[in-house]
Amino acid sequence: MAKKKKIPAEEPIEKQLWKAADKLRKNIDAAEYKHIVLGLIFLKYISDAFEALYDKLKQGEGEYAGADPEDKDEYRAETVFFVPSTARWGFLQTQAKQPTIGKTVDEAMDAIEKENPSLRGVLPKVYARGNLDPTNLGGLIDLVGNIAWGHAKSRSADVLGHVFEYFLGEFALAEGKKGGQFYTPRSVVELLVEMLEPYKGRVFDPCNGSGGIFVQSEKFVQKHQGRVNDISIYGQESNQTTWRLAKMNLAIRGIDSSQVKWNNEGSFLNDVHKDLKADYVVSNPPFNDSDWSGDLLRKDGRWQYGVPPTGNANYAWIQHFLYHLNPTGQAGFVMSKGSLTSKSSGEGDIRKELIEARLIDCIVNMPPKLFLNTQIPACLWFCSRNKANGKFRNRVDEILFIDARNMGHLINRRTKEFSEEDIRTIAETYHNWRNPDGDYEDVKGFCNSASIDRVRELDYVLTPGRYVGLALEEDDFDFKERFDMLKAEFTEQLKEEERLNALILQNLGKVKIDE
Repeated sequence: MAKKKKIPAEEPIEKQLWKAADKLRKNIDAAEYKHIVLGLIFLKYISDAFEALYDKLKQGEGEYAGADPEDKDEYRAETVFFVPSTARWGFLQTQAKQPTIGKTVDEAMDAIEKENPSLRGVLPKVYARGNLDPTNLGGLIDLVGNIAWGHAKSRSADVLGHVFEYFLGEFALAEGKKGGQFYTPRSVVELLVEMLEPYKGRVFDPCNGSGGIFVQSEKFVQKHQGRVNDISIYGQESNQTTWRLAKMNLAIRGIDSSQVKWNNEGSFLNDVHKDLKADYVVSNPPFNDSDWSGDLLRKDGRWQYGVPPTGNANYAWIQHFLYHLNPTGQAGFVMSKGSLTSKSSGEGDIRKELIEARLIDCIVNMPPKLFLNTQIPACLWFCSRNKANGKFRNRVDEILFIDARNMGHLINRRTKEFSEEDIRTIAETYHNWRNPDGDYEDVKGFCNSASIDRVRELDYVLTPGRYVGLALEEDDFDFKERFDMLKAEFTEQLKEEERLNALILQNLGKVKIDE
């Protein structure tokens, strides 16, 4: 009986599109190319949304009776961007094969910004540059124009939003270290959001990058059948290029980004939301930032638990997050693993104050290779302003430690990500621990609910490995011993390779003699 041919599974549309778009990149750097591609995806999104409402207004049925499809107020009333005729996707497609298509797209972006104040200064005008071949740009327009294939027009926004998000991640991977500055890996964002469960309230990220945390918060509410309008988004970003990506990323999801602000001074020097008290702070700040202007902020009111050192912003960020929480607020954020043990320049004293103030709820030790822009080991901190509140059980004198270093899987040689099962395991452990009806128990080598007394005994060090039962922690290993061992292993491997090469050459010589 003949074997059936195995039919390969069709790749998801976003992967097919990425491969096609990447082929058209030619000699353009990924950092520049992302604005070209993401700008077109955004343009397609707002054009689709406009066309959908335009058709209803044109038909003039029911509530749209007598409406003028070219009346801008009709679109503002339904929070749809007004797209002028020369910027509509159909028009651009008719011009896609013209040598002047780059200028046409730049003019379309300008026209959209003029009609929609919330998009002013946001959209890229990079399409007429000499390094972008008009033929390739026309190919991209055709490619993006087919994104909604096989989907109802009403769902095209969801598809475009998903593609936009996927492309952000792929461009971050392509850029490597630079890409990590605007993009927090999706699985890390998902874990933060799944653990915090921001169903309702004000969500704040004072270094919001391309807005992935906000998008994930909205998706989380939708996934759990909550009401998206119950969440308000507040953000700040010091990199204007990244802020533009965030504004587009949020707009394509229909998320109000009016409170996502940009200034080049950053959150420490110019806190644009200084009066905000949020229900949730979710963030991935720059690790170990030494250039945070700490010398200008020695007497700042945010340093309630100790003045952070001028050479490292870690404990400035932590206190900035806590300052912006309301009396029952919660925070979840990424931090350098060094923040769990450091005692330099008063950091140990600040950590002690945070622990004694009963603000720290949970610490998660992360595996290496999760982040694109750094090899610095990372962890997650979860803080709560009121650990005795009625929403969860009273855990005032406890801290949960989770060691997830052995979780995650490689997606390429340099980068890991958490699986859905990893995220569920970690999040459920935290929920079972903090919920009144939770079924929590310590698991040796993975999780431990430690008392504040135990943390005091260990001199306020917060490394999970110290609590969950591991014999050794990475921070304590003998560097010289480890280096000598690796050197010996490498020397042995070289000797083995030389021996195999000699055998191969010897065998090749025998073959020639036999012939």
